Amino acid sequence: MDTTKEIEAAAQLIRNATGILITAGPGMGVDSRLPDFHGEDGFWRAYPALKTDCISFQDIANGEAFRRDPGRAWGFYGHWLSVYRRTVPHEGFDILHRWASTKEHSAFVFTSNVDGQFQKAGFQEKRILECRGSLHRLQCVRPCSPDTWSTDNLHPVVDEEHCRLVSALPRCPNCGSVARPNILLFDDSDWNDYHTRIRRMRSEAWLSSVERMVVVELGAGLSIPTVQAMSERTRAHVVRIALERHAIDGKNGIELHGRPLDVLRTIARNLTS
Repeated sequence: MDTTKEIEAAAQLIRNATGILITAGPGMGVDSRLPDFHGEDGFWRAYPALKTDCISFQDIANGEAFRRDPGRAWGFYGHWLSVYRRTVPHEGFDILHRWASTKEHSAFVFTSNVDGQFQKAGFQEKRILECRGSLHRLQCVRPCSPDTWSTDNLHPVVDEEHCRLVSALPRCPNCGSVARPNILLFDDSDWNDYHTRIRRMRSEAWLSSVERMVVVELGAGLSIPTVQAMSERTRAHVVRIALERHAIDGKNGIELHGRPLDVLRTIARNLTS
């Protein structure tokens, strides 16, 4: 259990900041009831058809999946697109958004999540860097150009029992090839990162403009170290919120252990007391 002193110290860092860098990993979505598929047991419980065919998460979330069997790959990702569209961001997103609204430089979001929850919670699209892309954007499977486009007009129909797309495969408007989600998959040499590179340049400009920044890191683990690496390379003070313990230099940061929503609520109460 975190001490009152640690909570107060975290609240003071947030109170004094002129801008907040929010860095988020898979654990941020758990309080919105989004599962974290790092572990075959949970994945196969959710997708028994893939267990029957001995298809692991790394097999389906793979750069070759959309070439080898696009109907099966879209069965999985089409279902997940529907899940993300239905999901309501938990209260923790609102807490972060309120804090950002009081700051001179507001906030910038760096996330490894592809679910679009920060956009749905009201954060500005141009202030969100999704380092692994977004399931809400598409690209050509080849890819034939640097173009990416929205999934707004895509409404996949999935046979969930067999985890297979039964509606028409989405197509690239430029060349007619199969389209795929614009996300970084395993063993993926075809990911179109143009959209992400543009956001990265914007994030660098924002980071250089904030004279007194705090990093609020949420639900990041060592399985995707990119988020923690981003938090620490800024050299700003880090408020690290996670269920697992991860070493952080006490001079540069504070570790708070628990579910992101619970810890954010506790800090918020301290800020308003």
